[in-house]
Amino acid sequence: MSTRREFITLLGSAAAWPIAARAQQSERTRHIGLIGSGSASSQAALVGAFERRLRDLGWSEGRNVAMEYRWAEGRPARFAEIASEFVRLKVDIIFATGTEAALAAKKATTFIPIVFPVSGDPVGAELVTSLARPGGNVTGLSNLNSELAPKRLQIFRDVLPALRQMAVLVNANSPAAVLELREVQTAGHTLGIEVTPLETWRTDDIAPALRSLRNRAEALYVVGDPLMNFNRIRINTFALAARLPTMHVQREYVEAAGLMSYGPNFPELYLRAADLVDKLLRGAKPADLPVEQPTKFEFVVNLVTAEALDLAIPPSLLARADEVIE
Repeated sequence: MSTRREFITLLGSAAAWPIAARAQQSERTRHIGLIGSGSASSQAALVGAFERRLRDLGWSEGRNVAMEYRWAEGRPARFAEIASEFVRLKVDIIFATGTEAALAAKKATTFIPIVFPVSGDPVGAELVTSLARPGGNVTGLSNLNSELAPKRLQIFRDVLPALRQMAVLVNANSPAAVLELREVQTAGHTLGIEVTPLETWRTDDIAPALRSLRNRAEALYVVGDPLMNFNRIRINTFALAARLPTMHVQREYVEAAGLMSYGPNFPELYLRAADLVDKLLRGAKPADLPVEQPTKFEFVVNLVTAEALDLAIPPSLLARADEVIE
């Protein structure tokens, strides 16, 4: 009888063990390595949105998830170094906040899942094989920057009907930014606008590039990427001094005294990226998660900047704006 009881107890323990093991596994701390393209302060709102959504999905810092933050602070050369560090730390997921950061992570590992919240053209930049079937260990969201370039130029033309010369500030290190530049040049040709590229590679190049304009342009199109976002106050300060109306890819630039922006809501993209991270932490594979695209776009105008430039924004255009900063 005693032997039978021991056997039943042993059998019960064996049956219960996988359940306990699964519970223990689900509660183990997962490590997420975040490659910040800017600084903690410059990306606070976006990263904050990502973190809040993770908490809503059940991932709490100190309980079942640990965040490792590394900030490139506008220095793209740091991406490879940070990615290699995360591979050494054996993080569970790399969250790369831009195309260049994601490319560096992809080069560093083929095993650790990588999620990017924004990329202008993830297929063209060779981050993924296709949007529907990413393949490999990378997935995320496209912000459609290249596709939206013609729309931004048309808005510029609506504000400045006589626009004939436009400068384009671009990070030549960024594959996605270079692709967008090409789309801007094509759209400019269609609208009869001469496009002057201002190529930069690092923060120190931005001021000399803008100074080089010297009355060579009537407006400035800023190709959005982490380097430009990190330097958005610097860029808009120079643009205002040169009395150049500016077009940007996201509202954060306009909040920093840019004139206009047209594009997706970036905090929303970071929220949706958290959903992808959640799925990966629960066992999904990056190759099985299609790259998502924005569902809505916003047009933002800064009337304070317009007034500083003595520029009248047509009422019909203001009526189309999702937000007007006054």
